[in-house]
Amino acid sequence: MSVFKHIKPEQLPLNLFNAIGNEWMLISAKDEKTGSFNTMTASWGGAGVLWGRPFFVCYIRPQRYTYEFAEKTDLISLSFFEGEEGRKILTFCGNNSGRDCDKTAETGLKPIFDKEGFVYYEQAKYSLFGKKLYIHDLKPENFIDSAIPKIHYKASDYHRAYICEITDILERN
Repeated sequence: MSVFKHIKPEQLPLNLFNAIGNEWMLISAKDEKTGSFNTMTASWGGAGVLWGRPFFVCYIRPQRYTYEFAEKTDLISLSFFEGEEGRKILTFCGNNSGRDCDKTAETGLKPIFDKEGFVYYEQAKYSLFGKKLYIHDLKPENFIDSAIPKIHYKASDYHRAYICEITDILERN
């Protein structure tokens, strides 16, 4: 019996405002040619319905190592964790780069690679799988509230937004 069950987006019992903004998530992507992957902690993102499809949007700065992987694939996953173990994983992955260490070895994360090309983790309570539909680079001239770039983009390292159609959601039993 599988440790995970498939659920529909409208069945997701997760409060995404709390899960993303306060509890955080991992964004993961894999280079299909090399099989290598990376993950990063994020606390910005969202989900809903766009173009008649369930979607999530995640944001990655160009200097992040995960950005390189997200650019080489159309498949991105979001992983949500519970409890103290999950918080330790998210904290480590947020404070360290995959360029400098093996995050899975350091945290005990157990990656799972599905046949479609997604990477997710045995310890995750929820994993959302998304196929890229649209990307957009945030630009300083598009901010209506001029305080935002002054606070969040002092180095002018604007995020790229990845809007992804949710193709599957797994919930760990």
